Amino acid sequence: MANATPTPGKLLLSPNDHILIMIDFQSQMSFATKSIDAVSLRNNAALISHAAAEFKVPTILTTVAEKSFSGPMFNEITDAFPGEKLLDRTSMNTWEDAAVIQRVNEIGKKRVVLAGLWTSVCIVGPALSALDQGYEVYIVTDACGDVSTEAHERAIERMIQAGSRPMTSLQYLLELQRDWARTETYDTTTGIAKKYGGAYGLGIIYAKTMFGGREDAHATGVGMATEAAAR
Repeated sequence: MANATPTPGKLLLSPNDHILIMIDFQSQMSFATKSIDAVSLRNNAALISHAAAEFKVPTILTTVAEKSFSGPMFNEITDAFPGEKLLDRTSMNTWEDAAVIQRVNEIGKKRVVLAGLWTSVCIVGPALSALDQGYEVYIVTDACGDVSTEAHERAIERMIQAGSRPMTSLQYLLELQRDWARTETYDTTTGIAKKYGGAYGLGIIYAKTMFGGREDAHATGVGMATEAAAR
């Protein structure tokens, strides 16, 4: 019988073991996106972008036909990575673009996290291609969108069947933090959650305002009573 140990599972993401690739978050692509509303899409894209920037996750930003057709990438994403070069492509499949793959190889991580538009084309292509080349692939499903709910859901199912692992934007942020005793990233993580974390973010604002609550109460000496009030 195996003995349990207080260590994280190998399937959990950490800031230093993966690449985040943000694909085609552009105006023209978003106009036809119907599986998720534009406000939620932009919010979730911003959440994972700022999470990756905070935890120094190597991130690739890529667009398709930016100047001639599809328009600029959402500023919620580019604001998180000031000065980061956008890799513009002609290929619908990001994994077929030489400049993107050169950057993937330079970074040298075997895990890839994907988010973008549209799920059935611009995410399925690199997901299946990366899996075929031995990479582990994670999909932030609520930071992807498609022309219909049917198209989005069938794309997610296809990628899961091939071996991809689905997750959500808030899950991505909290998985990178994973322990509230990590005080060096506590304030930024809760700050991102307050701004982009929906009802969870409102709960943090309430707890901090009303009780001075912190999730890392034990680590900071705030005390168990305050932690209980925060929850």
